[in-house]
Amino acid sequence: MSIIKPLWVRAIIAALLGVAVTLSLAPWNYWPLGALSAASLWILWHKAKSTEILRLAWCYGLGFFGAGISWVYVSIHEHGNASVSLAAFLTLLFCALLAILFVIMGWVYRRFLHPRPLDISHALAFTGLWVLNEWIRTWFLTGFPWVFVGYGYIDTPLAGWAPVGGVFALSFIACLLGCLWVLALTQKRLSYGIAAVGASLLAFGGGQILDNREWTQSKQSTTYVAIVQPNTPQSMKWDRRYYASILDNLGHLSERAKPGDIIIWPEAAVPRYYHNALEDLKPALARMNKQSQALISGIPFANRATQSYHNSIAVFSGGEGLYHKQRLVPFGEYVPLQSILRGLIDFFDLPMSNFSSGDARQAPLWVQNQIIAPSICYEVVYPDLVARGARRADWLLTISNDTWFGDSIGPLQHMQMAQMRALETQRYLVRGTSNGITAIVNPKGQIVNQTPQFEPAVLRGAVESRQGSTPFMQTGSTPIIVLALIALLYGRHRQAAAKT
Repeated sequence: MSIIKPLWVRAIIAALLGVAVTLSLAPWNYWPLGALSAASLWILWHKAKSTEILRLAWCYGLGFFGAGISWVYVSIHEHGNASVSLAAFLTLLFCALLAILFVIMGWVYRRFLHPRPLDISHALAFTGLWVLNEWIRTWFLTGFPWVFVGYGYIDTPLAGWAPVGGVFALSFIACLLGCLWVLALTQKRLSYGIAAVGASLLAFGGGQILDNREWTQSKQSTTYVAIVQPNTPQSMKWDRRYYASILDNLGHLSERAKPGDIIIWPEAAVPRYYHNALEDLKPALARMNKQSQALISGIPFANRATQSYHNSIAVFSGGEGLYHKQRLVPFGEYVPLQSILRGLIDFFDLPMSNFSSGDARQAPLWVQNQIIAPSICYEVVYPDLVARGARRADWLLTISNDTWFGDSIGPLQHMQMAQMRALETQRYLVRGTSNGITAIVNPKGQIVNQTPQFEPAVLRGAVESRQGSTPFMQTGSTPIIVLALIALLYGRHRQAAAKT
């Protein structure tokens, strides 16, 4: 029986605990809140009646997603032309549906772990369940891997574990530490206190040691990039009346690059299909070739043989390569149930929302003797996808159009996730966006330099080529997911043993 009697009070507490996870991430970075939120949910479920757990789980999920992906409202209202009330309703509906993932997690907890006395095996089981919930979100219904607790620890000593086990390793460690400390404080047993202190010293101390480990090595080769941030308004992007001025702006900004630079334009920077745009780009490419510059740009691609369309990155000069985006954004790049939803509101008929996903086996880009692993926008939030591409790459490139997020927390969260990919692979990461955040990230996941948001800019900087692999690049998330499953099964076994 819970100390707090009214269910509605505990429901509000659950929702606020869900909100707390977002506060642990960019732009606030109050990282202890991530672990505290997860551990507090554990206690809340433990004290609840079996019939209450699913309702508390849904409330937690509603707060979790309501705060964490609030930027969806901007896309629906400002770019989908939905009214304030309709945009708010659709955002709430989206978050309410995603919250069902926590209901499923709560059902597993109720079925296998509740009720039983709190102990270390129970803390391990809940931690395993938490990490499995995060992992499921990377593939369930094509995936929506946003708001992972581990991202909040990128600027802490725990970050040293990322090249070993990825972001899920940080989530596992943070959640377990939170549970152990809550266990020690609520049960007031010396052994639990010792366990919490010992685990914290091991986690933070080990992370600090690992942070000094160079898993990858410099190839003693430096490339200079000039990343163009055109700040093209989304309302103008697909209007043919502005096409010429968009190209003029890109060309004018590119003149700030130095001879020999690799010039990078962001996602869909050229708002015309590849085969049609080649002629339009000839004057700019002629100027670049005279200065031994390369050009990489995001551009839509039409495969006329298969009647399919792709969101792509193309190398236009200084090398070769064409990459088609594999992980598409629901409603932004394709519309689920489109026969029903098309035409209802503008949000379901956004420009370029009929893309097909690219093949899983695509060659990297090759530019000025550099092998570059590309990803487009949303793809950079998939840890294993980026790690696979990084194995044979000198550095990482991700381009995006975060204009869809407006002045929200979305671009800041997106940037933090890109930083984690650089840390997991110990590769430099170059990020080009339409209106920010454009940045260069070093192999430690730290931003070397970045542009301000919402203004035209060119970011020029050096990128070091790296070779070798981190453990995470070799194994991906599999070891941590297996560990999470073992922790859950161990806790279940301990519960069954206690009952007998």
